[in-house]
Amino acid sequence: MAEKGLDVSQWQGHINFQKVKDAGYLVVYIKAGEGSNTVDPFFEENYRKARRAGMKVGFYYYVTARSASQARHQAHHFVDITAKKEYECRLAMDFEDLAGLSQKEIREIATAFLRSVEDLTKTKPMVYSDYSNTTIWKRPVTDYPLWLAYYNRRVPEPINGWRTYTAWQYSDEGRVPGISARVDLDQFRKDTFLKKRGKHRRPKKNLYAHHNTRIVYTIKKGDTLSSIARLYRTTVSAIAKENDIANPNKIYTGEKLKIVIRDKQRDEARNRYIKVKNGDTLYGIAKKYNIPVSVLIEENHILSPDLIFPGQRLKIPKSVFIL
Repeated sequence: MAEKGLDVSQWQGHINFQKVKDAGYLVVYIKAGEGSNTVDPFFEENYRKARRAGMKVGFYYYVTARSASQARHQAHHFVDITAKKEYECRLAMDFEDLAGLSQKEIREIATAFLRSVEDLTKTKPMVYSDYSNTTIWKRPVTDYPLWLAYYNRRVPEPINGWRTYTAWQYSDEGRVPGISARVDLDQFRKDTFLKKRGKHRRPKKNLYAHHNTRIVYTIKKGDTLSSIARLYRTTVSAIAKENDIANPNKIYTGEKLKIVIRDKQRDEARNRYIKVKNGDTLYGIAKKYNIPVSVLIEENHILSPDLIFPGQRLKIPKSVFIL
C-alpha cells in the first residue's frame, strides 16, 4: 500500500506541515541543495517543521555536475548538509540537467553520484527521473530504486530499465492545505522507506579532493561561447584563454574547444526552475515571466520552440524573473 506524500523546496515558501499531515500527506521529501555548494534556503526550516509535525522525511539533491569527479564532489556536499539529521526515506538524486551531455556522460555522472552517496551513508539512494528520460538509464543506475515523474493516471510497466517504480510523482499542480503555492504530489511504496531510521555522520572534509576535468567540446550549430560557458559553469574569458580565442564572437560549427570543468564550480543560485505543464507554450511561459523568448531558448538549449513537453524543467534566469 503506497503512502501519500509530496516533495518541497524553497518555491513552496513557508509551510504549515501540521495542516499538510492532517490532510493525509504523511511523507515529505525536502530539497537539500544543488550544485557544488548551494543549500536550499528553506531546507532547515522545512526539516524542523516536518519533524515536529511527525511526518516521514526524505531528502533529495539537484545534481548539476558535468563530470564524474564533479558528481562525487556534489554527493559529498549532499551528505555533508544532511549529516546528523534523521530520515525515514531513501536519499534521492534528482539529475535532470542533461542538456549538452552524451548519454554515456549522463550515466557516468549519475553512477558516480549514486555510488558516492551510498559509500558515504551506507544506504542505497533512489533515482528521480521523468518518464521520457528513463530511456537513457541503464545499469548500474537502474539497480537503484526509481522515483518516477509521470503525470498520467496509470504508469505503464515495465519502465524501460526498471521493472517497476518505488515512488511515483503523479502531479506537479497539487493544492494542499498548509501550502500556499502549487506542490508536487507523490505516492511512496514500501521500498521508499529504510528498515531503520537513517542518520549519518558528517563525512571527512577532504574525502574527495578537488579536481579539474579537461574535456574537448565540439561546437554545434547555434552555439555561442556564452551558452557553452553556461553549460559547463565556467566563463567566456576562461574558455577564450584556454583556446587562444582572440574574438569570442567568432567561433565556428565543428571547431573543437578545450574546456576545464572544476569540481567546485560557481553555482547559479540566481536562477529559478519551473516544470512545463499541459497546454504550456514557450511563448506563453516567456510572457508570464516577462522574459524574451530568445533568452529562454538559449538558457535551456532548446532546439525548436515548438518542442517542449509536460514535465520538462526550464531555467528562468532571476536577472529577468519578475514575480
